[in-house]
Amino acid sequence: MESSRPILDDPLTANEHLTLEMVMFLLTTQHSKGKANELLRQYCLQSPIADVQKKGMEFLYMNGYTDDLQKLIHKNKTSNDRSKQEWSEVYQFMLDRDQQHTYPLKTVMHRLNAIRTSEPELQCLLKFAHISISMDSGDYECVGHLLQQQHELVEKISDRMLMNFFKTRLYTSLFMYYWRRNELIIARKFAFRALNQSTNSRTKIALHVNLGLTYLFDTYEQGMYHMREALKLARTYKHYDLEAIINEQNIPFLAAEFGISDQIQTQDKSEQAHLAMANGHYDKAERILSSVPINTPFRLYYLGVVTQNRQLLLQSYSHFIEKNSDYFFSRLPLRAMQKIHD
Repeated sequence: MESSRPILDDPLTANEHLTLEMVMFLLTTQHSKGKANELLRQYCLQSPIADVQKKGMEFLYMNGYTDDLQKLIHKNKTSNDRSKQEWSEVYQFMLDRDQQHTYPLKTVMHRLNAIRTSEPELQCLLKFAHISISMDSGDYECVGHLLQQQHELVEKISDRMLMNFFKTRLYTSLFMYYWRRNELIIARKFAFRALNQSTNSRTKIALHVNLGLTYLFDTYEQGMYHMREALKLARTYKHYDLEAIINEQNIPFLAAEFGISDQIQTQDKSEQAHLAMANGHYDKAERILSSVPINTPFRLYYLGVVTQNRQLLLQSYSHFIEKNSDYFFSRLPLRAMQKIHD
């Protein structure tokens, strides 16, 4: 008797009536998570099915397959299908933003606002893009309003795979929003939800780093726990760029603020000054800062502390609040000002 064959032995030979969600389910029942993701990655790139080509961009985006995503964006952008063109435009913006490419805010908003659609999935994607733009521009009043709308839109998504990905995005955005508003209990709740939902190692690393920073005014041990978790993930998945940022910037920053600078080293000039400041070596810190432009609220804060200059600290505070709408990190220069006697 002939042995039974798996329902979906190779995703590239999948039945054309199978949705991406179905293919994902079948693959995960037959393969390890890593193998299933790799096969689904190939399927997204090679499937001729329009629904798969569109939703495949979300799978690639949320799993960090940026090179493959760019290929699929191009395929959809050059098709004759208007819906695929519109989806690809939103993902191109998201990819460019994540890769820190500069983009003209007004032009992008105009192009996104020109997209009119009845597709609930595309409506959600457009809302996520608007949330990103509002965050980048520091308009957190608008962000709060958009997040409230987005929660209702996500609940209308019938595709469970997309809903899970969109919920991860939503939780991450809510975390960032409440963190900036200094509402830390709520912020951490959404961060842990995003961690539990996410399948992207880079997203998990960023969440752990930012969670660690939320403990800046609480406990060093809890903050450093999340930094160590982020480092483990970065090393496991060979994200050497993120490992360097954690070691050179995030850990020194957290350690310096708690005055725990033993064995902490960095090549980052700002954080070298920060560590010197933490050790009370204000002259050394000021010399280091003189070699870098004072163009961030953090550097203004460092210079204000080492020179005991209230005006610089006030500038740092104003920058955090007025330009970044950041009520969390604004506590740094505010605390420093309170320690300076008139």
